[in-house]
Formats: sequence, C-alpha cells, structure tokens
Amino acid sequence: GDICEPDFIKQLFKTEKIDIVLHFAAQTHVDLSFWHALEFTYVNVYGTNVLVAAAHEANVEKFVYVSTDEVYGGSTDEEFDESSPKRPTNPYASSKAAAECFVQSYWERYQFPAVITRSSNVYGPHQYPEKVIPKFISLLQQNRKCCIHGSGLQRRNFLYATDVVEAFLTVLKEGKPGEIYNIGTNFEMSIAQLAKELIHLIKKTSSESEMEHWMDYVKDRPTNDLRYPMNSEKMHNLGWRPKVPWKEGIKKTIEWYKENFHNWKNLEKALEPFPVTEPFAQLSGP
Repeated sequence: GDICEPDFIKQLFKTEKIDIVLHFAAQTHVDLSFWHALEFTYVNVYGTNVLVAAAHEANVEKFVYVSTDEVYGGSTDEEFDESSPKRPTNPYASSKAAAECFVQSYWERYQFPAVITRSSNVYGPHQYPEKVIPKFISLLQQNRKCCIHGSGLQRRNFLYATDVVEAFLTVLKEGKPGEIYNIGTNFEMSIAQLAKELIHLIKKTSSESEMEHWMDYVKDRPTNDLRYPMNSEKMHNLGWRPKVPWKEGIKKTIEWYKENFHNWKNLEKALEPFPVTEPFAQLSGP
C-alpha cells in the first residue's frame, strides 16, 4: 500500500488494530529531490498528513516521526540542539521540515502523542546503493571510481544501523510525547576522507596517488551543506549512546556488499553520480 492513499491507510488502522507507529516512509535521496521536488513534497508532506490523521483517529499510543538532521541546514561551527531553527536548503530537507510541522500541529491541537527524531546519516548492510557509503563500496568493488560532489570537503556524521535501531527502541519506550530528539554521533569525516578510507580498505593501498586514481570529482549539487553538527544530550539522558565503532561497522558493511550487491534491482541507476544541471522548480504534478 501507499501512505498517500487515505482509504487504504484508514482501512489498515481499522483492520490491523495498530497502536504504535514508527513513520519512516519517505522519498529520501537528496540528489534526486532536486529533480523530483514535487514528488518529494507529495510523498513526504501529504503522505505524512494522511498517516498522522489516520493514526489520530485510531487513538494510537505513540507516533514516532523519523525526520533528519538536514532540516537544520548546514553549519560550520554552531552545534544544533532540538530548539535550533529549521533552515533546510534542499527539496528533501524542506519536505521533511514541513512534515514535522504537520505532526507537531497534532500535538499542539489534540495532544496527539507524537515524538519527532532527527538523526545523522545511517549506514550499514542492506542500504540501497544510491547512498554514499554503499555507492562508494559498490563502485570500488566493480573497479570503478568514487564519484565525489564538488570539493569533497563536506563533512558528515555516520551512525551504524544497529545503533540507530537502539535509539528508536529507546524513543519508543522513553520518549515523551511532544518532544524532539536528536539522534547523533560525534564520529564525522569528509566525503573525500570517506572515499580514501574505503579505497584503503577495499583496494589495499595507502598511497596518496593511488587513492586519487580511484576518486572522480563530479559537478556539485546546487546546495551542499558543509556539516550537520548535532547535540544529542537529550537522547543521552534517555540512556542511549552509539556503541559500534567506525572500524567495526564499516568492515561489516563492506563484507555484506561483497556478498550481496548483485541482488539489487536497478543497480546502474543507483550508482550514477546524479550531476544536477537544472533548477528544481517543476510545473507538472507527481
């Protein structure tokens, strides 16, 4: 089914007697959002509105809306906490920020038990290869170069999949209705550093010139936030902290893609660098 189909969603709540909702459903890839801005708005904003309305009607016990650190926009030095203003800089982040507003309005108007989470980039086995870590791993495993947007100096915080699962379980159990929780990690590296790390691990080289051979700098996004530094003290106060070190997480991830990459559909499309050459304004519907 589809979260944008109100009749289906209403029927689902009615027949399945759902009492808790974790809302992950979204169009998520930033690069694609510049090309398909209206589709992202339709799914992420309208779909969330459909889902939260049905969940409210069904009197669910808790509704967790999974948002993103990208709603804050970029920062070079300021650390974002949950009260920081939302300043999204791309269609994906804008649609997630707008959807947050719909969810919050249900809390304000009805005391609907909604909780919002904003997490850092997640990585690990099973992730679709359009995201940066599985994309770079998959390209290198096929003896192809990592496609790096712009300078590659943009820095990202990476959180291993099992750590973020623990965070969501903590929010389900301990999270207070009406609250927002940053799910972040202090582990941060630039995209160029990330590429070099993966080249070192997969191609077994530490030579700077050899590493550069496996890196291909492509046209940047129209906007590409430099960093998303987050303060996650509220989550720490609930008893959660990330546990999986980068070396352990990335090793497991590389091994999984070595064995399982061929199982994906539309592989070639997922590995394209997504150079953006047109504005994201669109006149036609999704």
